Amino acid sequence: MDTAHQNPPQDAATSQGPESTQDRNGTDHTLLSGNPVFRLAHKVSDAFNNVRIQLAKRWKFVPQTIAYQGYGSTTQIRVLGRVLMTQKPLPGSKAETEAQNGNQNVRGWRAFTGVPLQFTDVEITIGDVVTHVRADRGGLIDTEVAVELSPGWHTAVLRAEGTEPVEAPIQVIAPDVKFGIVSDIDDTVMVTALPRPFLALWNTFVLSERARMATPGMAVLMDRLIIEHPDAPVIYLSTGPWNAAPTLARFLNRNMYPKGALLLTDWGLTQDRWFRSGQDHKHRNLERLSKEFPDMRWLLIGDNGQHDEAIYSGFAQENPDKVAAIAIRQLSMSESVFAGGHSEDGDHSASKVPWIYSPDGAGMAKQLTTLNLL
Repeated sequence: MDTAHQNPPQDAATSQGPESTQDRNGTDHTLLSGNPVFRLAHKVSDAFNNVRIQLAKRWKFVPQTIAYQGYGSTTQIRVLGRVLMTQKPLPGSKAETEAQNGNQNVRGWRAFTGVPLQFTDVEITIGDVVTHVRADRGGLIDTEVAVELSPGWHTAVLRAEGTEPVEAPIQVIAPDVKFGIVSDIDDTVMVTALPRPFLALWNTFVLSERARMATPGMAVLMDRLIIEHPDAPVIYLSTGPWNAAPTLARFLNRNMYPKGALLLTDWGLTQDRWFRSGQDHKHRNLERLSKEFPDMRWLLIGDNGQHDEAIYSGFAQENPDKVAAIAIRQLSMSESVFAGGHSEDGDHSASKVPWIYSPDGAGMAKQLTTLNLL
């Protein structure tokens, strides 16, 4: 069995360089901003998280490794997961049965009760390759593993100390696949109207997950795209928090959207900034995908309620040969009000990339057909 060292992603501090320094809690401060106030904020945040861990132990929470779907090429894969303290359902309870069957109907706030186990060592096994990584300050595992795999679906096994091993499905894309799909989630495949603060709190923390509505026609559109391009990877790129990943995965499955990797983000402090930038998160991951699959042309799907148009436009201008088309869902008048307005449909006549606009999946499908993508 081979042992491989991790390949850290560009946006996660999961490994230490030769000049790294750790405090007694194992926190790596090498990449922290030199601002004393910022360093103090990190210390306060870490202390608060340690208090949460102690309370979680008192309330009988247990360590758990959570695995998310990953993707990759035949020589390198991206593995995603998280290590948390969580409250497991009682054995034999209705909650345990629903969890096993994937039939949970959970209030949003429960997704945020887990406590991240920072800088935890995690073992990843795929095939004959064993990789040891370390979760970041949010308990997140986002790492690259060099491994030779055939195209298709594979399984990576993740295990942190004191947790049960869990399996992460990995989609390995063949070198000859030239078409992929990147889709936003909020107000694109799911009607949420998240940008307005009160509705954001209500939808995220109060609303039952089964009350969330799928955008009309979008699941059918995605299904038709996969039928037309059966080997195309699907990437769901969102500014939503990793806490919501299990809820989003169940929503996508329940509404029959195709399987795809979720690329989400954390809220709060990062290694070098007070808050994560959603726009930067999306742009960085698009650039990463373009490097991981240099011959792939992507269909970029988003909405005109946030910054998708500007993000996709910037990426297309820099990489016109890597964008097959940009499809923007137009919010209704009421959705625009809830979302705090919408961006204007720009003039893309000079763009080298085709743009389409529609309020639903059926309208997008008609226009994609004229572009020979359906």
